[in-house]
Amino acid sequence: MKKTLVATAITISSITGLTMQSVQAEDNGVFTVTSGVDYSSGKYGSNDRTDITSVPVIGKYEIDRLTLKLTVPYVTITGPGNVSPGIGKFKESGATAKRTTESGLGDIVAGATYNIYDGNAFAPVVDITGKVKFGTADESKGLGTGKNDYSAQVDLYKSYGDFTALAGLGYRVYGDTDQTPLDNVFYGSIGGTYKLAPQATAGVVYDYRPAITTNGSPVSEMTAFVNYKVTSNWKAQGYLVKGFADGSPDYGVGALLSYVY
Repeated sequence: MKKTLVATAITISSITGLTMQSVQAEDNGVFTVTSGVDYSSGKYGSNDRTDITSVPVIGKYEIDRLTLKLTVPYVTITGPGNVSPGIGKFKESGATAKRTTESGLGDIVAGATYNIYDGNAFAPVVDITGKVKFGTADESKGLGTGKNDYSAQVDLYKSYGDFTALAGLGYRVYGDTDQTPLDNVFYGSIGGTYKLAPQATAGVVYDYRPAITTNGSPVSEMTAFVNYKVTSNWKAQGYLVKGFADGSPDYGVGALLSYVY
């Protein structure tokens, strides 16, 4: 299914942060707090619609080439109970499934990114990232798998004037659930951003991830976003998501507000 706000916010914040700031943070470090809301809706290949709302608090600390992030989300899911965040549909809902609403703490995500190369006139900026998704969401409520996941990825960025091309490739190790074994898979993204003005950047990113269950579907979706630097400390971001496969939502929308200390 859709990455949900947790991953989407991290991805967008990373991209827009790179295009609106220098690649490296100041030597004394920069701390940013981000929060917002994300809504997505889709049938995920079933007969019934699942609506997911996420509200995260994201802390990011940047110093020199290193960026550390911690994301703590609150998740609300309304649907037949056959869709899990980050997994998608894991069972059939049946012809007469009852829609219920569950909410609570989502999966906490911790990540570290290191800029291994600044790039030059011919070569791109290269970042490597490691992430741990802790299984803090309540599995009995269908808010998560209850297991830890681990991922590693490399991201490339290359600027051509006001346009920045980007691409990423990663590998994720899933913790198997008690009900469904999950496959470890590669995943990737490609896209670009354009500086509309000194304070504004817009972009589009396409994400793909193969199916991770025997009867599951791949994630295939596109995210369009706009980032606006309101002041030297405040930043606003908005985005739209369109899914192209049953592993993604039919659509999604979100907004984020960041404060840089």
